[in-house]
Amino acid sequence: MTLKKVLAVTSLALASGLVLAACSSDSATEKNKSGKEEVVFATVGTTAPFSYEKDGKLTGYDVEVAREIFKDSDTYKVNFKKIAWTSIFTGLDAGKYQMSGNNLSYTEERAAKYLYSYPTGSTPSVLAVTNDSDIKKFDDIAGHSTQVVQGNTTVTQLQEFNKKHSDKPVDLQFTDENITQILRNLNDGKTDFKIFDAPTVNEIVKSQGLDNIKTIELKSEDQPYIYFIFADGKDDLQKFVNKRIKELQEDGTLAKLAEEHLGNKEYVPAKDALKVPTK
Repeated sequence: MTLKKVLAVTSLALASGLVLAACSSDSATEKNKSGKEEVVFATVGTTAPFSYEKDGKLTGYDVEVAREIFKDSDTYKVNFKKIAWTSIFTGLDAGKYQMSGNNLSYTEERAAKYLYSYPTGSTPSVLAVTNDSDIKKFDDIAGHSTQVVQGNTTVTQLQEFNKKHSDKPVDLQFTDENITQILRNLNDGKTDFKIFDAPTVNEIVKSQGLDNIKTIELKSEDQPYIYFIFADGKDDLQKFVNKRIKELQEDGTLAKLAEEHLGNKEYVPAKDALKVPTK
């Protein structure tokens, strides 16, 4: 190769490098100009009416509330990640996800590891049983069977029940099946009861045509709220989200979304309930 050709090739390479560098620089500058921090929001996507897919799009109460929270934000950009239930917490621990919402209630164990938002909704629990069941109230579950998922707050509740009723404990059948399949199993008489929140049970019974299931309202002194949770150290994100939750409660957006997705606008927490839960 002649010296002239070598110089020509070298010049072309340098020019290409400069173009690539310029493109890279422009991209980085654009990203810096946006100034937005990515928030990966982990959710299961199979728990209607809180998080599910409709026409190929992720939706539900938790998802749509989160969309409203980050709408037009100059600080954050939210991206939703559909994952398995058990992966939510390991992902938060590893820093893969910054936030999660999936009909999440308060537990002391979670509060020891994660930050909580203000409540976004209330979800009164019901006892789902078959139409011919002899279970009429909560204490009647003694000696009966139910399917439960590890890590769910119902497990702790029923384990405490069994300590008090060791002579006739509830048969806890651990499963990885989702709530829809669990309620189908109940409808088919494979188990005796299921304790879950009213909005979810009502939605699934209706959409799946589970006409062998009826519900019994469970009274509780404590209002069962749901929340978003954040990875440890995401204090600024927590403050931003809580500020937005308060605004959405005040302007009626939460009530509108609750009526649309949960079937009752009364499931929105009152203003004086907007606080981070504590032990």
